[in-house]
Amino acid sequence: MCNQRHRRILVSWPGSEISERGVYMHTEHYRAASVIAPGAHVVTPRRGYLHHGIYVGDGHVIHYAGSNWGWSTGPVEEIALDRFRCGHSIWLRCDRPAGFEAGEVIRRARSRVGEDLYRIFTNNCEHFCEWCLRGEHRSYQVEAWFPQASRLLKTTRLVRRSISSQWLDCGKETVDVERF
Repeated sequence: MCNQRHRRILVSWPGSEISERGVYMHTEHYRAASVIAPGAHVVTPRRGYLHHGIYVGDGHVIHYAGSNWGWSTGPVEEIALDRFRCGHSIWLRCDRPAGFEAGEVIRRARSRVGEDLYRIFTNNCEHFCEWCLRGEHRSYQVEAWFPQASRLLKTTRLVRRSISSQWLDCGKETVDVERF
């Protein structure tokens, strides 16, 4: 879907926006969206994460609203591309071929419009897109986050143990009060 020509959308290549938004990504998985074919996996940066959707043609995207507009959750919805991108760049995710034809990808996306079961770690916008495109329920962002969170948790535990053991060691020093 990345090489097909359909609707022309002018956007910028991911570069400085990555650091400004705090988004870490492998740029070989994405490319600038100068042309977007229906059924394409579109991505736009947000502060600290990438937001995913399925382009369905005529300037519309189906996505899991989730926490896209704040802390409240929202349903799967079809919205205008400009509203989806929210003033940010649009990129295409091109690292893996879709398991379905474009029409089937769009049909699968539309079949879930109105669903309101968003969960950041188990049913987010990327889970939705991967299911539409490949029949897989997964989020690479979540998978990448867990090892980092695990390392942070281990480091926190080590620091806490170190502080606790130093605190306990301080209590082991006894002073012979009778000597004074």
